[in-house]
Amino acid sequence: MHIVAAPDKFRGTATAVQIADAIVLAAERAGATADAVPMADGGEGTLEVLGGANRTTTVTGPLGDPVEAPWRFHRHTAVVEMARASGLALVGGAEANDPVGATTYGTGELIEAAMERGARRVLVGVGGSATTDGGLGALRALYPLQRLKGVELAVACDVKTRFTDAATVFGPQKGAGPTQVELLRRRLERLSQVYAETYGVAVDDIEGSGAAGGLAGGLACVGAELANGFELLAEEVDLYGRIEEADLVVTGEGALDATSFQGKVVGGVAEMAAAAGVPLLTVVGRVDGAVAPACGELVSLSDRFGAEQAMANTARLVGQAVLDYLAP
Repeated sequence: MHIVAAPDKFRGTATAVQIADAIVLAAERAGATADAVPMADGGEGTLEVLGGANRTTTVTGPLGDPVEAPWRFHRHTAVVEMARASGLALVGGAEANDPVGATTYGTGELIEAAMERGARRVLVGVGGSATTDGGLGALRALYPLQRLKGVELAVACDVKTRFTDAATVFGPQKGAGPTQVELLRRRLERLSQVYAETYGVAVDDIEGSGAAGGLAGGLACVGAELANGFELLAEEVDLYGRIEEADLVVTGEGALDATSFQGKVVGGVAEMAAAAGVPLLTVVGRVDGAVAPACGELVSLSDRFGAEQAMANTARLVGQAVLDYLAP
């Protein structure tokens, strides 16, 4: 038997790479071969999924303090994760954030650093931001924008939210109160008009333009292509081709719910497995609400081992669940 291990991260407990490695180890213990293909949807983990960092650049953090931002450069392609330069975790979470003042300037500096190294293609993952500046900070860091000619920008979006909706949908998660949310919404509305006048792009018409507080939309104005993060990364690693060679696909994430099938990893892997006619095993930390039967065989670590153990020993228990499935 040959197994493809294509999990998402289990947020807060284990990375996608750690989970994939645990699945591979279980498969080998059961006498199977396995292919580790850790996945992401364009948010945190994108950099690790595409090979991990091999460069570091000091950039301006979301609240102005310098941060060391890791990124990847290989064969004229750079991978930049905006959360490493402008992420909410860098400021200590929503409670410590300044949701109105937070800037994506550092993300622009990271893209600039990639171009200076000779990158002809820059893939930007845009989840986990502290910002709702519509990408204005990033664009200012990239001036003069003529430098972007000849550089392909690809943005891996983990949401479908439109540009001016970003404040209402995500502002509270970044520490914005009702008055600040309204201020941010109006600011994005005005910025969308400025972008239309300056670049001729109706940014609010673009699905996903509200990702990372509108950073995706700002980059779209200067020629970036916005794509579903899972689909973009799956193409980068030839996930479907690898699934076609498998006898079993194993995927998973921390919390399975209805959104898992709305452009996220588990839903995307399930669709590919079904299209290839390959059985699917889905191992998750917990199940929140009713879910579609598309997951194939479904194992909840919380139900099988208890919620406390599921949080404390996630990767090991994922491996145990896979081993139980293969050698009941």
